[in-house]
Amino acid sequence: MKIVLFGATGRTGSEIVRRALTDGHEVTALVRSPEKCKPQEKLTIIAGDVRNPDAVKKAMAGADAVVSALGTDKTTTLTEAMPAIIEGMKEYGIKRIVTIGTAGILNSRTEPSKLRYQSNESHRKLTFAAEEHHKVFTMLKDSGLDWTIVCPTYLPDGEASGNYRTEREYLPIDGAKISTGDTAAFAYDELSKQNHKGFRVGISY
Repeated sequence: MKIVLFGATGRTGSEIVRRALTDGHEVTALVRSPEKCKPQEKLTIIAGDVRNPDAVKKAMAGADAVVSALGTDKTTTLTEAMPAIIEGMKEYGIKRIVTIGTAGILNSRTEPSKLRYQSNESHRKLTFAAEEHHKVFTMLKDSGLDWTIVCPTYLPDGEASGNYRTEREYLPIDGAKISTGDTAAFAYDELSKQNHKGFRVGISY
């Protein structure tokens, strides 16, 4: 499988790259800072801005699937990039995309008409990141693509243990954290298994 990965230099993205290469897949990474990517066999590094539709389309040529591990970092990069990603996928006939979202865009258990970041379940005063991920959720929902959004809660660095819980549309009850390693492992597996097409999936210990 040939995978295009956006956000390849981040904590979760770099682990997804490692897993894909270990399994023998070809990976193309579009990155702003190529020096942050270690050259490896079957890894194609393209320097460019994910907000640039031409750079995105160049990275997608010949791909079978897309992974976005882009964060928000207090910028609108995520919501600027996603239209270009969706457009590029449609142009090349690529159907499958897995993105890393946030638990804030899962459904609230306490206020069923709201998402978690809009409800009393959220303890965060700042909602910018969740609002950006919410916009991406809406874009993907309307895209006609085979999408899955993996929604981790508090995300410390850590190795994959394999001992985690997932739930469609909700954060597992009393879920408080999940490592970058386990988040990457689940997202990578879901890319090919496609058990949760068209769903947000909460993940936590």
